[in-house]
Amino acid sequence: MFSKLLLLFILTPVIEIYLLVKAGEHIGSVNTIGLVILTGVIGASFAKSQGAQIFFKIRGSLNRGQMPGRELLEGAMILAGGIMLLTPGFITDLLGFSLLLPVTRNVYTGLALTYFKKKFRDGQWSYSEQPGSEEQPHREDVIIDHPPLDEG
Repeated sequence: MFSKLLLLFILTPVIEIYLLVKAGEHIGSVNTIGLVILTGVIGASFAKSQGAQIFFKIRGSLNRGQMPGRELLEGAMILAGGIMLLTPGFITDLLGFSLLLPVTRNVYTGLALTYFKKKFRDGQWSYSEQPGSEEQPHREDVIIDHPPLDEG
């Protein structure tokens, strides 16, 4: 796993720099810099609006006494997408925008949930009610009963 991450953190910036240089050759360096700044500004604005929407979904789930697992995962994806859009480069911008768009984010969320459920089901990860508990039930969804949170 470490070698894959190392390769990712070395190759991604190299490819991004190469693409930025090539874009600068074709559309000019000022236009390339402007494009990088524009995607950062648009991305930050879009991440803020999507983050606000997911915040209200999380709050609604908690008020209904439900664990907002899917919503928290979507929130993490929005955060990652926003960070990627602030990172200069075309590949990270494409991936960042795809994490912010609800349609593609739903696909990523579904894939991630399937992956996590498989890890729990296969016993590679475990869930226990209390720290140190030997019981590790397999659950599809965990519902936490509590009174609705106060709106004020």
